[in-house]
Amino acid sequence: MSDETPFAPPSAATELEESARLTPKFDVDGLVTCVATDARSGDVLMVAYMNAQALAKTIATGEAWYFSRSRGELWKKGESSGHTQRVVEMRIDCDQDAVWIKVEQTGGACHTGRRSCFYRTVPLSKAGAVTLEFRDERVFDPKAVYPGKD
Repeated sequence: MSDETPFAPPSAATELEESARLTPKFDVDGLVTCVATDARSGDVLMVAYMNAQALAKTIATGEAWYFSRSRGELWKKGESSGHTQRVVEMRIDCDQDAVWIKVEQTGGACHTGRRSCFYRTVPLSKAGAVTLEFRDERVFDPKAVYPGKD
């Protein structure tokens, strides 16, 4: 797939909001935010970014593809870990600048070894310093899956 975007540029708000045409509104870095949730439970698994190529590959393959801002490259979820995401449904928000995918997650979604990247809660109604509370156990050993990564 080329670096050219397969999507038409966004148009007027009315067309973005009411048209059946997919015209994603990528940010200045060429990205849209993508929220991945578990298709069965509805749990939020992760938030990542897609460029036009990742979005097009996700649509074409039914597998989740993302763009790594830190590495500056396209990546398929589970390519190195085996912890894949099969996309069951994809939605785009009203102004087409955010994507929501419902996925069947194999293994863990988080590089820390947990099913979800949202494994800690923030206690509410407390002033001052806050201590996070862990909610999820690891489902895999990240050192075994991602050797050499600290």
